Amino acid sequence: MKQGIIVLMNGTSSSGKTSISAELVNQKEILFHHLSIDDFFYNFNEFIDNKFPDIKPTREVDDQVVAQIIFDPLASMYYAIIKLFSEMGLNVIVDTVIDNDRRFNECLDIFSDQPTLFVGVICSKEELIRREQIRGDRQIGLASSQFDKIYCFDEYDLEVNTEELSPIECAEKILNFIKSNKDYSVFKNLSKRNVSVS
Repeated sequence: MKQGIIVLMNGTSSSGKTSISAELVNQKEILFHHLSIDDFFYNFNEFIDNKFPDIKPTREVDDQVVAQIIFDPLASMYYAIIKLFSEMGLNVIVDTVIDNDRRFNECLDIFSDQPTLFVGVICSKEELIRREQIRGDRQIGLASSQFDKIYCFDEYDLEVNTEELSPIECAEKILNFIKSNKDYSVFKNLSKRNVSVS
C-alpha cells in the first residue's frame, strides 16, 4: 500500500487555504481528508471548556508561556496525526500556518519520508487585509504580520494565486499536478532554519 499524499499548503491566515481544502474534499477523483489546525485547537478548547466550565485562573499567564505549555505540544501532535494518516495510505490536506522556524523544522523532520506536495497559496497583503475585514472572525493585521515569515520560501512544487483563481480553480490545479505524476521534491530539499533561543 502506498503512503497517502500530504498536500502542505503554505499561506497566511485569510489566504484561501480552507476554501481550497473544501473544494479538494468535495471533488470525487481523489479522496482527501482535511486536517485543519484551527479545528484541532478548537476541539481542544471545547474539551477544556466542557470539562471545566467553572474554571477561573487565579493569575494571568503570558501568551508565550501558554504557547510553550499547550500550543507547541498540540502542534506537534497535529503534525504526528498528519504523518499517521499518510502512513495509513490516506491523502491529507494540511491547513495550517507554519509561522516560526521551530515549527517549520519540525514539519521538515516529520514529513521528510512522506510524499509531500508543497503548495504556495499566494495572496497580496492588500487583499489579505480586505478579506480580514470582510470575514470579521480574524484579528485585523494578523495576515500582514505573518506575511514575510510565511512567504519567505522562493520555491514550491506548485503555486496558486487566490486573487487570480477561484478556490475551485486552485483545487483543479492541485489535482492536475497530482494526476500528472510529477515528483514532489521541493519540501524534502528545503534546509532547516536556524532557531534563535530567547
